[in-house]
Amino acid sequence: MAKGMFSYSIGKKLIMGITGMFLITFLIVHCGINFLIFLNDGGETFNAAAEFMSHNWVMRTLEIVLFAGFIAHIMQSLILTLENKRARKIGYAVSNANANSKWYSRSMGLLGTLILIFLIIHLKHFWVVSRFTDHISSGEETLYDEMKEVFSNPIPVVIYVLAMISLSYHLMHGFQSAFQTLGLNHKKYTPIIKKIGIIYSIIIPLLFALMPLAFYFGWIK
Repeated sequence: MAKGMFSYSIGKKLIMGITGMFLITFLIVHCGINFLIFLNDGGETFNAAAEFMSHNWVMRTLEIVLFAGFIAHIMQSLILTLENKRARKIGYAVSNANANSKWYSRSMGLLGTLILIFLIIHLKHFWVVSRFTDHISSGEETLYDEMKEVFSNPIPVVIYVLAMISLSYHLMHGFQSAFQTLGLNHKKYTPIIKKIGIIYSIIIPLLFALMPLAFYFGWIK
């Protein structure tokens, strides 16, 4: 029974690791495409890339895989968080959590929930509009114009920036954890992975956060 429970727990962590690595890769691609707005060409290059991504069958298939990955990652995260809380229900007589781990490592459930709320808002702003309405496809405006419209309002801008701060802290733990869960540990390479993870966790969310700020403050037209 104990062995079965151990295998079950390892299996869930593996799912978290695999989906985490997939989402880390997706963020790089997504950030790269969105960063085309900084070419400041009126969104011409960005719209062309967005059009290709939305009509290419390979990309549309990967979109389904992406959603499945998001759902699996979120579900496993919630399950592991609840199970960890149950396991620590009685707790220790003396707790020294601050010395043993970073606060964001102990707050992955909260950070993940904040990111999920942001994701729902983000999908409503862009994915639903571009896939299920004629607001963009009819030619009334482009996805670039939609970004300009959304980020002309300070409330979404603040939400997006706060969400990227949450994402940064989430990745601080999640990046290295994904490698560790998949058994990609080595005395020589683990410190390098950790440093890359810190750089990634700062740069990617920062670039995403700059986009709504750039529209709102008129850095790009």
